[in-house]
Amino acid sequence: MAHLTVEFFSNVLGKCTTMEVILPQTTTTQIGMQGVDASDTYPVLYLLHGMSDDHSIWLRRTSIERYVSQMGIAVVMPNADLSFYTDMKVGGRYWTFFSQELPQICRGFFPRISPRREDTFAAGLSMGGYGAWKLGLGCPERFAAVASLSGCLDIVATVKRNQVGNPAYWNSLFGSVEELQGSDNDLLALAQKVAASSCRPALYACCGTEDFLYKENQNAIAHVRSLGLELTYEEGPGAHTWEFWDEYIRRVLEWLPIKR
Repeated sequence: MAHLTVEFFSNVLGKCTTMEVILPQTTTTQIGMQGVDASDTYPVLYLLHGMSDDHSIWLRRTSIERYVSQMGIAVVMPNADLSFYTDMKVGGRYWTFFSQELPQICRGFFPRISPRREDTFAAGLSMGGYGAWKLGLGCPERFAAVASLSGCLDIVATVKRNQVGNPAYWNSLFGSVEELQGSDNDLLALAQKVAASSCRPALYACCGTEDFLYKENQNAIAHVRSLGLELTYEEGPGAHTWEFWDEYIRRVLEWLPIKR
């Protein structure tokens, strides 16, 4: 595998930003690991971080490079700041950046990244789980499968629970709860739109049974299942911790519909 730290300028955000990128490489003499490259183009996984973290965190807290070494897949880990992957009411246009500009930039820098929907995936934890599902439900024509690990899937409930302590932050993201509910920032509303269309990404979610987001995940899972969307859900002992995410990111990688 090749690992690159890429510092680049975003026209959408109007500033420099950073992403970590893992690219496939065929290797045969590395001790303890073998790398596999694709014959032509390769799939891509956009792997998103949570609120307290940044673009480096998946590499620092898990063995993601080792886990994907024989999959022939690129992994793009961009920085999202505290944006919740949204076009903020007061702040940057992060949804436009992630959904439109970033994939174009990645394909420009790395031409072997496949542009095909069936080769394009997203996953993330906590805030990043929300972002991954938002990419899939908001751009179903471009993402084949998306995965949330302990994600903020019922964002209205998340905001209501946290708004008392820091209303200025949450208002800067989404505006009022009334503005958020039913909007394109509300995953439950987006899921209803996708359910009424013919283009539906595969959805995956997992959550630890001791996680503070467990109940909100249960609410979101019940809603999505009632709509008849394709969903794989797993849970097990665990809290909002890297021990849980390091285990379940391997399950996500096995679940991804990659031609192996």
